[in-house]
Amino acid sequence: MKRKRGRTGRKRRRKRLQSFMHGVNCSHKLEYIKLKKWLKDRGFEDSNLRPAQFRDTGRGLMTTKALQAGELVISLPEKCLLTTDTVLSSCLGEYIIKWKPPVSPLIALCTFLIAEKHAGEKSLWKPYLDVLPKSYTCPVCLEQDVVSLLPEPLRSKAEEQRTMVHELYTSSKAFFSSLQSLFAENTGTIFNYSALEWAWCTINTRTIYMKHSQRECFSLEPDVYALAPYLDLLNHSPNVQVKAAFNEQARNYEIRTNSQCKKYEEVFICYGPHDNQRLLLEYGFVAIDNPHSTVYVSSDTLLKYFPPLDKQRDAKISILKDHDFLQNLTFGWDGPSWRLLTALKLLSLGADEFTCWRRVLLGDVISARNEQQALNITAKICRFLAEETQHVLLQDAFPMNFFTEIRFSCL
Repeated sequence: MKRKRGRTGRKRRRKRLQSFMHGVNCSHKLEYIKLKKWLKDRGFEDSNLRPAQFRDTGRGLMTTKALQAGELVISLPEKCLLTTDTVLSSCLGEYIIKWKPPVSPLIALCTFLIAEKHAGEKSLWKPYLDVLPKSYTCPVCLEQDVVSLLPEPLRSKAEEQRTMVHELYTSSKAFFSSLQSLFAENTGTIFNYSALEWAWCTINTRTIYMKHSQRECFSLEPDVYALAPYLDLLNHSPNVQVKAAFNEQARNYEIRTNSQCKKYEEVFICYGPHDNQRLLLEYGFVAIDNPHSTVYVSSDTLLKYFPPLDKQRDAKISILKDHDFLQNLTFGWDGPSWRLLTALKLLSLGADEFTCWRRVLLGDVISARNEQQALNITAKICRFLAEETQHVLLQDAFPMNFFTEIRFSCL
C-alpha cells in the first residue's frame, strides 16, 4: 500500500530543502569550536554568525538573524588580528630587527606563518592555523600545463606571479638561514618553496587592509596586511556593498553591511569591483554572473587582423604604445570597451586619414568607412575568442574540474 504524504512529510521535505539552499551549519565541528573558544579568550563575542557549507560558494558564514542595511556584521578585537606587530613580539622579532637589508612586511608575515605551522601543537595560533586552507587555487599554485591553457593576457600575468613568488623565495633564503638557532630541524627543510607558496597565498587571499606606520626594521614596502581569524571566512560577492575599517576608539576591525541579508542566508562582503581575471589572480576563484566581468584582448590578437603591408602600421602601433592603448583592451557585458574601439579605429585609419590620429584618441568620428571597419574587426575578434575558448574546453587533457575547484575555493 502506498504511504500517504501528509502535512508532516511536506514540512520535513521543506525543511530539508531549506537547509540545502541556505547551507549546512558547521559550527559543531571541533576545529570551529576550538577557534571560537580561542577568539573568545581574546575578547571576541559573536552570536549571529555560524560557519557553514554552501552549495555555490563552499565554506562561508551564515547569519542566524536578518541583517538590515547599516547593521554591524562583525567586530573583531585587535588582539585577534595577526599583523607585523604580532611577528615583532614573537621570537622572530629580534632576528628581523637585526637583519640587513630589512625584510619586507610580507616576508615577515610569511615567516611567522611558516614557523607557527611548523610548531604544531606548541603554536599559540594553532586554532586559527587549523582552519586555514591546506592548498590554494591561485595561478602560482597551478601546474604549468594548466597555466598554459589560460587565455592571454591572463596567462602572462599568471607567469609573472609565479616568477615573482620564486624570486621572493630565492631572495629570502639567507634570512631564513639566519633563524637556524630557533629550530632543531634545518631551516632549509622548514622554509622550503612549498611552505612559502602556501604562506604567500594565505596572506594574498585572506588579509584585510590595515595600514601601519613605517618602521626601520622593515623595507619601504607598505605595511598594510592583517590576517583576521573568523572574519576571513566571509566570501566575496560583487553584488553587495559593505563598509570595513579599523575602529581606532574601540580597537576593533568592523564590517557593516549596506545590503539586507535574510536569516540563515550566507553573509557576503565585497573585495572590490574586480573582474574575474583579477579575482583569479589575487584570490584563486571566479564569481558567477560577475557584473564586472571582462574578456581581455591581447595586443597579438588585436594586431593579427591588420596586415603588415600597411605602410603606416608600425607608426600606428608606436602611437598606441606611446599613449598606452595596447593594454587593458576588453569586452564587457555591454560590448567592446572604448579603449578597444579606439585602438581598432586608429589601426583602421586609411592612408589619407592617418594625420587625424589625434582626433581618434579624443573620440572623434573620422569617417563612416573607419567606423564600420573597426566594428567588423571587433566582431571577428569576438568570434575568435569564443572559438579559442571552445577549443580549449574540448581538449581531452584539459582538467575540467579546474573551474569547479576555483569556484569552491575555501576562502
